[in-house]
Amino acid sequence: MKAICPGSFDPVTFGHLDIVTRVASMFDEVIVAVGHNMSKNGLFLPAERVEMITECTADLPNVTATTFSGLLVDFCRDQGIGVIAKGLRFGADFDYELQMAQMNGHLTGVETIFLPTSPQWSFVSSSLVREVATLSGDVSALVPDTVAARVRAKLAERAG
Repeated sequence: MKAICPGSFDPVTFGHLDIVTRVASMFDEVIVAVGHNMSKNGLFLPAERVEMITECTADLPNVTATTFSGLLVDFCRDQGIGVIAKGLRFGADFDYELQMAQMNGHLTGVETIFLPTSPQWSFVSSSLVREVATLSGDVSALVPDTVAARVRAKLAERAG
């Protein structure tokens, strides 16, 4: 059975990778789907995010990464994906994700499963990683080394 782990992954963090790894142990095939969230100010292009995810999941043979646009449930239907897997850090995540899961189920019948984020990553978000890095903070404990290097390079490129 196929599952999907959707998100913006800008950048991919150890919290994301924790969820992806756990989902990969439960399903035959896992697609990490990079969507574009218009309400978020992105650092990386979607294709760059897919590259980072692909690098970071190279040891998981049943995981692939791709981009999608439009409704996630339409992508799931087109790809034959029956389960959406979402990580939850805290209660507010649940409140938001439950509503989305119910809407997705209503639209196409696709199921959503929720996994609690491992405690050591519950405070980590891509937004905070970007903010800390933008202010010259060290994010190496929050993201893989290759991602930290890309974050530093992208911020240096933007600084001119």
